[in-house]
Amino acid sequence: MAQTAKQPAVKQQPAPVVPPPPAEEKPAPYDAQFTRLAEVLGSIQYLRTLCGAPTSDWRQSMQQLLDADTANEPRRRERLTAAFNRGYRSFAAVHTSCTDAARTAEERYRAEGATLATEIAARFGN
Repeated sequence: MAQTAKQPAVKQQPAPVVPPPPAEEKPAPYDAQFTRLAEVLGSIQYLRTLCGAPTSDWRQSMQQLLDADTANEPRRRERLTAAFNRGYRSFAAVHTSCTDAARTAEERYRAEGATLATEIAARFGN
């Protein structure tokens, strides 16, 4: 009698573990203002660097805001980072040297940024 090799029993694979969908990120009530502030900070960072203004690291300020406000919200963090970069790049595309127009824009954006920060803190701060 011919002996057949025993085939191992087919082991059933457990169903793959599917991670739950990421929690839906709900926009903060001040996201529109915060997005504009991020864009303004990016613009200021570029213009102040271009014009050799005394160091004031607007990028670091933006990083601190992101760390404090978007710790567990990667998509929101990406949107705000994109707004900062958009502000930076929009002025980089137009201003390649420090001119009176660049200095005026920087002053106006600094004033707008201060207004936005004050409004956000007054309306939504703790």
